[in-house]
Amino acid sequence: MNQCIRITFYIGEIKGFLDNFVQKYARKFDLQGVAHLMAENQVRIVVCSNSENIDNFIDKIYEASAKYKLDDIQMESFVREKDFRGVFRVVM
Repeated sequence: MNQCIRITFYIGEIKGFLDNFVQKYARKFDLQGVAHLMAENQVRIVVCSNSENIDNFIDKIYEASAKYKLDDIQMESFVREKDFRGVFRVVM
């Protein structure tokens, strides 16, 4: 079953996170969506895929929380309103 989730958090060490870490695992887990820097140190990631792939991606986010100094991680499910055209984008 496909689902969509919005993940927001604050990050202490942005270098390499969006373009290396997030993009790598989005491809590995066949996710659709977008990741972007909202403010100087706030990130929002929107992903859609099957439940197992999203769970695996969330696990990787939590594993990286110490290295990248992630704080105040919030996740919420939502109904997909737009089509991501089968790709994952990183916007910086």
